Amino acid sequence: MREPLFVKQNAGKWTSFEQTPATDPDEVADRFIKITDDLAYAKTFYPKSKTTAYLNGLASKLHQSIYKNKSEKGNRFITFWNVELPLLFKKYEKQLLYSFIFFLVFCFIGALSAKYDDNFLKLILGPEYVDMTNENIAKGDPFGVYKSHQEFTMFFSIAANNIFVSLVIFVSGIIFSVGSVYYLFQNGLMLGSFEYYFFSKGLGLQSILVIWIHGTIEISSIIIAGAAGLILGNSFLFPKTYTRLASLKKGAKDGMKIAIGLVPLFIIAAFFEGFVTRHTEMPAWLSIAILTTSLFFMIWYVIIYPNKLHKNQTLYDTEH
Repeated sequence: MREPLFVKQNAGKWTSFEQTPATDPDEVADRFIKITDDLAYAKTFYPKSKTTAYLNGLASKLHQSIYKNKSEKGNRFITFWNVELPLLFKKYEKQLLYSFIFFLVFCFIGALSAKYDDNFLKLILGPEYVDMTNENIAKGDPFGVYKSHQEFTMFFSIAANNIFVSLVIFVSGIIFSVGSVYYLFQNGLMLGSFEYYFFSKGLGLQSILVIWIHGTIEISSIIIAGAAGLILGNSFLFPKTYTRLASLKKGAKDGMKIAIGLVPLFIIAAFFEGFVTRHTEMPAWLSIAILTTSLFFMIWYVIIYPNKLHKNQTLYDTEH
């Protein structure tokens, strides 16, 4: 391409970059990438021209702007949960769907196994837990297990355990994704058999109103942790155009971001389980309000908001 045509095609863009400074760090980075692409082209075909010198100066200004904003950017922590994590949910929506389907199927297997095998429940949940729950049902307090420990002790132990379990589910994905599927299988069997047990005792509706106060966020987060493991494993199995090592590094980075992003959710779930679930006598409307709000939040944050964010970003890229 001749230099005058190259300038004519890009002059408007360069002028807008120079005259209208960007305030958003992501936009600054996007401009820098575009200018450096143009600069590389100019250096190749017009190495000693004024156009190349001009682009080099503009690229330097944007570079300085990026690093100046980098030190001043105090909302990186918020941006991670507002933008970066939701966009990862959108990017890996297939893995999230697969994880959800796996978990749902395993729940059905657990419920059916508990129905047709009397020993299955004790095998999965443990004989001590089943015997204790039977005693609580006989006493008229079927969910007394949630009152058996002091609130703060229960909160911290549950939060720590769930965060640890989610990281294990993620890391186990390195075993060709099979490791994460195994843990989804394990947790799905437990939940399915657990719910069947209470439904078989005529306590199904009550179990939903009590257990899912914390279970909505907790189980959703476990499914997402499973998806993070699938991202890790699939990045090695299906590298696409990347080298296998580069793909694995990318999958590990994105999967770890998702796993870390689950920490606040597990803390919220642990708070509900430690401080709220124990109040089994609360009005049904309050229980329904908590679990439906939790469910709506998870659907919004993992599905609705990421799609909206992705759509807005696509429109912006198209316009610019």
